[in-house]
Amino acid sequence: MNSILSDRINQMEESATLAMAKKARELKSQGIDIISLSLGEPDFKTPLHIQQAAKDAIDEGKYFAYPPVAGYQDLREAIAKKLRDQNNIVDAKAENIVVSTGAKHSIANVFMCMLNEGDEVVIFSPYWVSYAEIIKLAGGVPVLIEGGIENNFKATAAQLEAAITDRTKAVIYSSPCNPTGSVFSKDELIAIAEVVQKRSDIYVIADEIYELINFTGEHFSIGSLPGMFERTITVNGFSKGYAMTGWRVGYICAPLFIAKACEKMQGQFTSGGTGIAQRAALAAIAGDQTPSAEMEKAYLKRRDLVLKGLQAIPGIETHIPEGAFYFFPDVSSFFGKKAGDFVISNADDFCIYLLEKANVSLVTGEAFGAPKCVRISYAASEEELTEALRRLSLALGQVS
Repeated sequence: MNSILSDRINQMEESATLAMAKKARELKSQGIDIISLSLGEPDFKTPLHIQQAAKDAIDEGKYFAYPPVAGYQDLREAIAKKLRDQNNIVDAKAENIVVSTGAKHSIANVFMCMLNEGDEVVIFSPYWVSYAEIIKLAGGVPVLIEGGIENNFKATAAQLEAAITDRTKAVIYSSPCNPTGSVFSKDELIAIAEVVQKRSDIYVIADEIYELINFTGEHFSIGSLPGMFERTITVNGFSKGYAMTGWRVGYICAPLFIAKACEKMQGQFTSGGTGIAQRAALAAIAGDQTPSAEMEKAYLKRRDLVLKGLQAIPGIETHIPEGAFYFFPDVSSFFGKKAGDFVISNADDFCIYLLEKANVSLVTGEAFGAPKCVRISYAASEEELTEALRRLSLALGQVS
């Protein structure tokens, strides 16, 4: 039947994070006690004032019609104000904002609008699994530059400059980063901007979806630098910092011609995002930020708990994440070793072994461009994390 399907879907890789989460759910449905640390899914409930805004919107009865394709005007204005006030992107206006069905949709819009066949996009690696597949779907060519664990998994401006060719159209990175939790500093982003500005035809896609989970004390947006507003597409949304993953609201702030192109693209594919979810998003961005700050504190406490646990397991090499809610340890010391009849040849095997032996689901680093690593999400309760670490320690202690 594959001959009936298009080449683009046959060639597309399944999302590794969603695939592992699906497998964990299937095992749970069989009554197996699985601790899932595979998805980037906050375990907090959406704050009450955001929930109430959605309920009020339903009761008002005004938001059941198709919303404007680019999003409600008041939400776009609130997002632009937030970007001016908090991110120092002083030129942001409502006309630069396009609200979409999650940040993933926003990124897809951008690449579908920007890329022609063979255009290259430099990806700072390790990277979020969907970047490369979306780029390829749009006809582009992913070009990876790799940051090692010794530099907190952050590729450098010098690596970027070496990777740029005549076909380079864009650069994409996330900060705080999924999957590593690394955060690019102001100085590092200035250096990246200086490389980009040597060419007039290269744009930056800055994925800032984890902005509100940042333990460094400073989030810096590359779009705030002189001359970079015109060259930057800032991507953000409500899923992570407001525990609104299922509400599906993301957005871009982009130069006007790119924003208009994304609005045009979205008008043909999905139209505007869900009206009720947009009203909740407005309450999130313009309302009380205390719940988000409390979640950030909880994540920091969990990070320290998991860090201590991982450092106590021989063979695991980890850095210290500065944001988001992931660890990305190097587990290559286990490759080529066995536990009974089970041979761990790579990160895929490592994850399968722990799923079967410890009933803990992780995600292979292969999908993120780092085959020596695995991703561990600590968006789970302290009790679950403590038990997961106990299970990991026991299972890995049997590998030799």
